[in-house]
Amino acid sequence: MTVPVLVGVATFTFLLIHFVPGDPIDLMLGESASYEDKLQLREEMGLNQPLLTQYKDYWTKLSQLDLGRSYLSRRPVFDEINDRVGATVELALAAIFISLFVGVPLGIIAAVKQYTKFDHSISVLGLLGMSLPGFWVGPMLILIFSIKLGWFPVSERGGLESLILPAVSLGLPLAAIMMRMTRASMLDVIKEDYIRTARSKGMGNFLVYSKHALRNALMPVITILGIQLGALLTGTVITETIFDWPGIGTLFFSSIQQRNYPLVQGCVLLISTTYVVVNLATDVMYGVVNPKVRVQ
Repeated sequence: MTVPVLVGVATFTFLLIHFVPGDPIDLMLGESASYEDKLQLREEMGLNQPLLTQYKDYWTKLSQLDLGRSYLSRRPVFDEINDRVGATVELALAAIFISLFVGVPLGIIAAVKQYTKFDHSISVLGLLGMSLPGFWVGPMLILIFSIKLGWFPVSERGGLESLILPAVSLGLPLAAIMMRMTRASMLDVIKEDYIRTARSKGMGNFLVYSKHALRNALMPVITILGIQLGALLTGTVITETIFDWPGIGTLFFSSIQQRNYPLVQGCVLLISTTYVVVNLATDVMYGVVNPKVRVQ
């Protein structure tokens, strides 16, 4: 199903971006440019051709792995995206690390200490973390830790200190989701018969939870992680814009504003391909974690 999904996404994006109000020629030359200059540039870019002809040319280039050239910089779209991918991957991996480092241990402890004050506190924090929108968390982190305390830079990509705030802004909501999912999954697993059997053999709680319970409880956690990883790699538009992070999100947002058709289409192809690959990797991880799935 990978091929028809990618073809459908590319076709839908091509049509949608052409129906968005606005003319890229006006954005490039300005409204004060002469009619002859606009006409000449439109012919050079092929925008004067019928929509069907443009669609055919688009797929002809795509079959040759040619994503076209940016309307503004005139650089290949592949180079434009390649310059930004590293920043987005860095930010996404840092957010995933925070979510796993915070969410999974807290979820396990909350399940083991069910109905205690710790469990109730963690549940409240998890609900709060899932409810806070990214467009509010980011500015609050900047206000407190950058402007008030002066601990971290306000924006742009630099060293480790510039990565912390955007990674925390992305990672905290995901950590809350991971925590609640891990807790619910662990509670289901620790009630199974094989857990009671392991305890009856004299196995300590640490081995029971780490060797038997956690391994089987990771199945839904892996699903959430796979979905969120695809979203983080390609959907960090808000966070990257707030922190002026030079990744795919800001590139995608600016290309939409500029009606930069080839760049928008290239970003969407990257997004859709990433989701497909991440979903495939998630399915493979099922077999790695659970032998039953691997045998089937």
